[in-house]
Amino acid sequence: MSSNSVPWTAAGAVASLRYQVADLHQELVRYGLVVWTAGNVSGRVPGHDLFVIKPSGVEYERLSAGSMIVCDLDGTVVDGDLAPSSDTAAHAYVYRHMPEVGGVVHTHSTYACAWAARGEPVPCVLTAMADEFGAEIPVGPFALIGDDSIGRGIVDTLKGHRSPAVLMRSHGAFTIGKDPRAAVKAAVMCEDVARTVHISRQLGTPLPIGRADVDRLYGRYQNVYGQRSSDRQPSAPSTSSTPPAPSAPSAEGA
Repeated sequence: MSSNSVPWTAAGAVASLRYQVADLHQELVRYGLVVWTAGNVSGRVPGHDLFVIKPSGVEYERLSAGSMIVCDLDGTVVDGDLAPSSDTAAHAYVYRHMPEVGGVVHTHSTYACAWAARGEPVPCVLTAMADEFGAEIPVGPFALIGDDSIGRGIVDTLKGHRSPAVLMRSHGAFTIGKDPRAAVKAAVMCEDVARTVHISRQLGTPLPIGRADVDRLYGRYQNVYGQRSSDRQPSAPSTSSTPPAPSAPSAEGA
């Protein structure tokens, strides 16, 4: 159902992102965040007003780089033979209004959905939450699928909020990141802490972490934790079966 075509300047970046987004959908399955065909991952094409997203209603085991759909930031299909995800309008709205976002993920993971069904934020009572989210995981408004209403709720809730995750009321979790992998990580962490805090409440009242300590934990994790680029050792040769993206002439080196 391709209606246009990918600009030649974006061809290399699009080809690479198609493989990445297709592979990341398998992480949703691996971590038990989706069932059947629900859920989706998308990624912004660097340097272009385009994003790559999962097709609608296709089983995860059948997803491939070739089945991914390329859309512009209005959600119009630019390249692809299948209908895009039913959440395409929401993803497009996020990309239009949050230029710093490079990846968006949506899941119906069990514990995140349980909190969303109650319309209740997940309180920041764990150091892992302070690290990753820097605050509670907030709840966005109820919105029906089909237009950009969900996207508006995501943006309105997350603008000015540290959390890369939002629980859309009576729906599920949406997460954002600097790239698709970061958004998938946020989705994994969102479900993990939603489960742990739920279990904690079965035992009693979880103890809050003071704001100053949350700030310190968040700052350390975001700015100090892990390997800095100057500290990294040369990586081993990749054994990935993912084919390299075809090169394309581009003034931007895409």
